[in-house]
Amino acid sequence: MFDYDLLVIGAGSAGLAAARTAAQCGAQVAIADPDFLGGTCVNRGCIPKKFLVYAASFARQQTLAKSYGWVHPTGQFDWLALRSAIDEELSELRQSYAAKLTKAGVTRLNCPARFIDPHKVDLGDRTVSVDKVIIATGAKPVKPDLPGIDRGLTSRDMFSLEALPGQLTIVGGGYIGAEFSHIFATLGCQVTLVDKNDWILPGFDQDIRQTLHQSLMDQGVRLWSETVLKAVRTDQSGLHIHLSGKHEDTVLADTLLLALGRKPNLENLNLEAAGVEVEDGAIAVDDYSRTSQPSIFAVGDCTNRLPLTPVARAEGAAAAKTLFTDQPQAVSYRWVPSAVFCSPEAATVGWTEAEARAQTDLEVEVHCARFMPLRYQLSPQKREALIKLVVNGRSQEILGLHLVGDDAAEMIQGFVPGLRRGLTLADLRETIGLHPTSGEELFGLG
Repeated sequence: MFDYDLLVIGAGSAGLAAARTAAQCGAQVAIADPDFLGGTCVNRGCIPKKFLVYAASFARQQTLAKSYGWVHPTGQFDWLALRSAIDEELSELRQSYAAKLTKAGVTRLNCPARFIDPHKVDLGDRTVSVDKVIIATGAKPVKPDLPGIDRGLTSRDMFSLEALPGQLTIVGGGYIGAEFSHIFATLGCQVTLVDKNDWILPGFDQDIRQTLHQSLMDQGVRLWSETVLKAVRTDQSGLHIHLSGKHEDTVLADTLLLALGRKPNLENLNLEAAGVEVEDGAIAVDDYSRTSQPSIFAVGDCTNRLPLTPVARAEGAAAAKTLFTDQPQAVSYRWVPSAVFCSPEAATVGWTEAEARAQTDLEVEVHCARFMPLRYQLSPQKREALIKLVVNGRSQEILGLHLVGDDAAEMIQGFVPGLRRGLTLADLRETIGLHPTSGEELFGLG
């Protein structure tokens, strides 16, 4: 007899979905994590960062309001008041997660877990036996081994700053670097964004990359591309951030954010004892999230797949159903949308133009439109919008959809069901849109 049918290690998005789904399937489930429920997304990632995006949007709205007849729209921003409000909301979210686990019958273990063998796990004060395990320990920020790097903060630290930075330097131009650049520049900070690439947001369609790159510069972000961090030195005047590459320079700042990516959080699991293989720093899994050990699965950012919260949730639920039902489930990654919450927003789903052209058996068409949304026609605060379709030239099926503009994230996900079922360019052209909106531009492309 085992103490539990399933032990889930990690109580982030993937782990919570796995635990609740397995319990609903009738399994006796425990979930182990020494940290807050909800993992990075809820506590130090997506949710609090979106609150910061909203705060920045109010600052932008005040500037825009002057063009619409509001003579005195300005107000005073209180960073600590925002922090307090966010902390209160996150506490309520964690309580909600705890209540849902209790209702589902999941045992919560507020401790780390370490394998002794595939079916025995050390919880610190005791050892438990488990039939199956799902590892969902997520990922953590990367910190390079450079002089003075301990003075650099990671994204998780940005939500507990005691004051709004005056001079903020961000190293890394992915999601985190781009979003925090927009947020703090809009809130009045002097922001320098340093990135090793020629354009920010590697992996996105090139038109999105160039559009948001230019947008951040238009917002006052000093953006230095093809440049890397070399060292950090501290004195009474602040942080001296030494750079090399295209900009061989030293930047003075009071805050340094390291946004250099994330790596799977596997330390202290003792995966060797469990017989779980690791490849390139991540747990190796098959299409059904099975590891090299038949009784152990892994889901979410501790694997080398798509590091997005909705994907992690889907993987967790699918793994639990594979384990505890007679219908194994795999997650499809072909039509997963993603977004960058700058202003304007960027959203994407499907193949980029480069990915489509890399398919040697495809004839690729590209339909692209750039325009100024009606919202900004009265304002000197210009925000260019972009709509881009990557299309199979023979079948006219849409292979990829890429948007830049206000509410792009909300707009794009409504197209995903149609895209999964072979939405064509003709389908869009035959659709009558709402006027006047930015979305209607989609139906006139081509």
